[in-house]
Amino acid sequence: MSDSKPIPAAGGERGESRDDSREESREERKAQSRRRILESAREVFFRDGFMSANLDEVAEKAGVAKGTLYRYFDSKADLYVAVLADNGKVFTERMREAAGTSGSATERLDRLGRFYLDHWLNHKDYFQIFWAIDNQAVIGTLPPTVVDEVSRLWEESLSILDEVLAAGVKSGELADCDTWAASNILWTAANAVIQSDSTDARRKLRRGDLQQLYDGTLGLLIRGLKQREPR
Repeated sequence: MSDSKPIPAAGGERGESRDDSREESREERKAQSRRRILESAREVFFRDGFMSANLDEVAEKAGVAKGTLYRYFDSKADLYVAVLADNGKVFTERMREAAGTSGSATERLDRLGRFYLDHWLNHKDYFQIFWAIDNQAVIGTLPPTVVDEVSRLWEESLSILDEVLAAGVKSGELADCDTWAASNILWTAANAVIQSDSTDARRKLRRGDLQQLYDGTLGLLIRGLKQREPR
């Protein structure tokens, strides 16, 4: 009986390795194309808004054919939701980092307030998302998928704020209250002050520095939430 080992069939382990490598490269190229499309779409959507954004320009900026764009995203709304989700994930991660777990509730709220204003000052285009939801009568009705995604981002952000307030109530630092309602009040107030910087007319009406008005507004509300010492 011969001791010789069987000869591997042509295209054996080496062939499989080459196939795996080709498949991996194909997936990497697809991921890179998707990322370029998202980055281009973010620039166009945030500059022009959902209704006016031109997908031909998105495809051109991404370096892909328009047909390729639709292989990754079924519609303009689908692409917009993907952009929102991508930016929203980064935003909520940074917001949670700002809230942290250390310090008093007041200190954590102060960190969240500073984060939110700084984020707006450095990423003003991102806030067009929220503006669009509140002004559909002006720009036109947005697809339900877009509205649902923005609502999800709002709720996740409010949940972070609610957690901080609930911890403050539990520790006795803050007075007992409906923390979800309080979260909405703080969120709405912060956005109202930020919106005062959206046009020259509103800045003129404000008659003061944005930072000063922002800090004063949130400070007033947070002081109102604090537990009062018995007289």
